Amino acid sequence: MSPRRNRPRGGGRSARRDGEADGRYGMERTDDWRGEEWVVRQISGQSAAKHYRCPGCDQEIPPGVPHVVAWQREGRVDDRRHWHRACWNARDRRSARLQRSRQAPRY
Repeated sequence: MSPRRNRPRGGGRSARRDGEADGRYGMERTDDWRGEEWVVRQISGQSAAKHYRCPGCDQEIPPGVPHVVAWQREGRVDDRRHWHRACWNARDRRSARLQRSRQAPRY
């Protein structure tokens, strides 16, 4: 008896068809928020290589933490913001009056 194959057959081709997205990370979707259309992209922990500041909770997102990048469809590239997933999902319940302490880094 031969050993079991754990790899899919097919000459190393991907299991998904061309043009079909797996929907896990890096795929964009659109959300409506405050009457505007926002583009939302999931970022995996492996792709997160820098420190970011979440506008929802004003806390740091360290490298290696999966998070969400969101920007307005008609906005500029500089308008992208990195959010914790929970903060993006709770953005309507968050207060816009967060105040940063004097010692907090500004990035």
